[in-house]
Amino acid sequence: MATTTTHPSPTSASTRDSGRANVRASGIFYLLTFASSIPALLLIGPVLNDPAYILGSGHDTQVLWGCLLDFVNAVTAIGSAVAVFPVARRVNESLALGFVLSRMVEAAVILIGVVALLTVVTLRQDVGGSAADASALTTTGHALVAARDWTFLFGPGFMVSVNAVLFGTLLYRSRLVPRIIPAMGLVGAPLLLAANLLTFFGHNTQTGGWTMLVTLPVAAWELSIGFYMLIKGFKPSPATS
Repeated sequence: MATTTTHPSPTSASTRDSGRANVRASGIFYLLTFASSIPALLLIGPVLNDPAYILGSGHDTQVLWGCLLDFVNAVTAIGSAVAVFPVARRVNESLALGFVLSRMVEAAVILIGVVALLTVVTLRQDVGGSAADASALTTTGHALVAARDWTFLFGPGFMVSVNAVLFGTLLYRSRLVPRIIPAMGLVGAPLLLAANLLTFFGHNTQTGGWTMLVTLPVAAWELSIGFYMLIKGFKPSPATS
């Protein structure tokens, strides 16, 4: 009696390899958002914390590096969603597409804040040392920094919660990763959203202890999913085969 050996088709093998590459790329982008956003916040500190920055000697090179890292943060945020989309859409296309769009909104809002701070640097260099009205310059600098603060609330604040709900729900339902990982995001997202709403209505601050505390679960979720996707990828599943 003849036996028949079944070999996986080249197309199926290619699809699996492509899926693994996409997942690992998404993990790399997730980790790059961490590697860029934290030092960026430290580097732009002088322009955020010095009310007279626009009139002083300034730390322009430091601030420019911080703005560049925030730009990297925005680009890699989009990359983390776009890279994993071809795989995630096989599980739930609506959640996968929503994740891409929410990441794009987050990145766009971050870039608005970057442009606001670059404008402060430009004004300081062009007219900060001239005989221009110091009061008007200071007011303009305050307005631009305030705009950046609002973008920080809506970008890495509100939209990060949305991202965690969309991608976390997709991964929790599909079991592509251990459920404890998306669970951290799904628990942390409403807490962070509540803290940001309190900040929006003036009952909290973006750097207050409550905000820092509720940020930890979402930060742990993003760091964990980045390392897991990079090192292990997704678990085998019929939905992603």
